[in-house]
Amino acid sequence: MKNEKDNQGKVIGIHAVSELLVQRPGSVSRLLIQLGRNDKRINELRELAAAGNVTVEELSKEAFEREFEGVHQGVAAIAEFENSILSENSLFELLKGLDHPPLLLILDGVTDPHNLGACIRSADAAGVDAVIIPKDNSVGLNATVRKVACGAAETVNLASVTNLARCLDKLKEEGIWLVGAADQADSSLYDQDLGGAIALIMGSEGRGLRRLTRKSCDFLISIPMAGALSSLNVSVATGVCLYEARRQRISID
Repeated sequence: MKNEKDNQGKVIGIHAVSELLVQRPGSVSRLLIQLGRNDKRINELRELAAAGNVTVEELSKEAFEREFEGVHQGVAAIAEFENSILSENSLFELLKGLDHPPLLLILDGVTDPHNLGACIRSADAAGVDAVIIPKDNSVGLNATVRKVACGAAETVNLASVTNLARCLDKLKEEGIWLVGAADQADSSLYDQDLGGAIALIMGSEGRGLRRLTRKSCDFLISIPMAGALSSLNVSVATGVCLYEARRQRISID
C-alpha cells in the first residue's frame, strides 16, 4: 500500500515480512537477509520465499544499517504495491459492495508512523472495512508503519482522500453516522450506539480533531478516565473505541 508516486516499498522485520510473503508473495521481488542468519524464524522465511519464487539475497550487517531505518531484525523485503491505496471513488465502490453496515476508521492527521501502524493493526483485528486518512498532514504507509502493523497493512483497506471534509459529507449522504472521539465530549463511548453504519473518527496526536472535522461529526464521545491523566495515546484510544464497536456488533449478530 504505497502512494502511486512511490510504488516500491521496503518492508522490515520478521513478522511483517512473513505476513507479506504469506498474503502477497507475488508482490515481493527480493528477500534480503543479514549475512550469517540461519535461525529457525529466518529459515521459515527462506522457505516462504522459495515457495513464492522470491529471490533471496544476503547483506552484511553494515549494509542493512545503511539501507534500512528502524529495528529491521536482519530481514527486509523489497516489494511492489501498485494501486493498493484506495482512491475516494474506489472507497465508495467498496462500500456499495458490502453486505453489512460498514465500520470505518478515520484518522484525522495522525503523523507518527508507530501510531498509524498500531491503528491499522487494531483495525484489522476489529474487522474494520476501511481506514481513511487525508493525503496531507498525515504519515504515509512507510516501512515503519508496515513493521508496527505486523502484516495488517497487507489486509486492511486503506483509503487516502484529498479533501477529508468533502469525504465526510459524502459518507453522511450514504447513511453513515460520524462518531468523533474528543476528550471534552460529554457523552461516554459506552453510551453510544455503534452497531449500525459507523465511521469512528480519531484526531491527531496532541491537538485531536480539527475544527471542521469536529463540526462534521454527528456525535462526539469520550473514553471514561479513572486515573490522573485526561487522555490516551491515539493508537490506544483507537483500539478501545474499535473494540467497543466490535462488542456491540457481536451482540447484534
